[in-house]
Amino acid sequence: MATILYQPPACADHITGDEHPEHPLRHRAIQTILEHEKFSGLIRAVAPKATREQLERVHTPGHIDRIYDAVPEDGIAYLDADTVVSPGSVEAALYAAGAACEAVDDVMNGSARNVFCAIRPPGHHAEPDQAMGFCLFNNAALAAAQARHVHGLTRVAIVDFDVHHGNGIQAFCENDPHLFYASSHQYPCWPDTGLEMETGIDGNIVNATLAPGAGSDEFRAAWTNKILPKLEAFRPELLIISAGFDAHSSDPCAHLRLLAPDYAWISMELVGLANRCCNGRVVSLLEGGYDLHALASCVGVHVHVLLTG
Repeated sequence: MATILYQPPACADHITGDEHPEHPLRHRAIQTILEHEKFSGLIRAVAPKATREQLERVHTPGHIDRIYDAVPEDGIAYLDADTVVSPGSVEAALYAAGAACEAVDDVMNGSARNVFCAIRPPGHHAEPDQAMGFCLFNNAALAAAQARHVHGLTRVAIVDFDVHHGNGIQAFCENDPHLFYASSHQYPCWPDTGLEMETGIDGNIVNATLAPGAGSDEFRAAWTNKILPKLEAFRPELLIISAGFDAHSSDPCAHLRLLAPDYAWISMELVGLANRCCNGRVVSLLEGGYDLHALASCVGVHVHVLLTG
């Protein structure tokens, strides 16, 4: 079965300023690496925009309205010290969220075995009523809501290997035993959430913290010993990946020391688990990753595993 790629052109129109790490060159770096011949098997599809109904499954009407109202006619505007919007930001965010929801439809209706969404702005920090951490709408939570509301799934898992804890996803999942969220992340590190004692309801939240300077051994041990057994015991019907690549040793935004082979390893582990639990149904959504060379390299190995696994 196929692997679908969504990379909406509108996602390049979210302008954040020359000094902001989450800038449009990330979009181009991924586009360039995925133009390589070994990715010729990708089905490159066109994403729709998310609807208001889809957004309101996760976000309050007031939050959605505030995002729209904050967009300037030109230049950029700050929602907080880290999160900015520009004239193209709402369209970018709507296409990012729409791609996430469409990807769920694709794997559930059999159009694809798995999907990678090269989208921005990222989403895992966005809470139901607050944009933060570069994120406007929570793409992974919206994908999980699509699976629940449209396809009737009762066990949806989201896993997150971004260097930062996905506080917004945890907020969405932690009181719903039909959802599972697991994250490996640097701690201490912004947003200062994701302690291992945070376990949700019936243990549906699993946080594996990694000390600054941790590398491959600690990362692989956290997934092997803490996350993967609990994920497999949950037996998800769909696996959603918040695929952040900012735990790479070259990334400027934190202090972990992962390399591309670590992302190949975790991708293979997750695809293998999905093959055992949910007929290979994986939706992978881009989150962080701010060194352009490392981002392109790590996306390349991740997508190659999706294609071949």
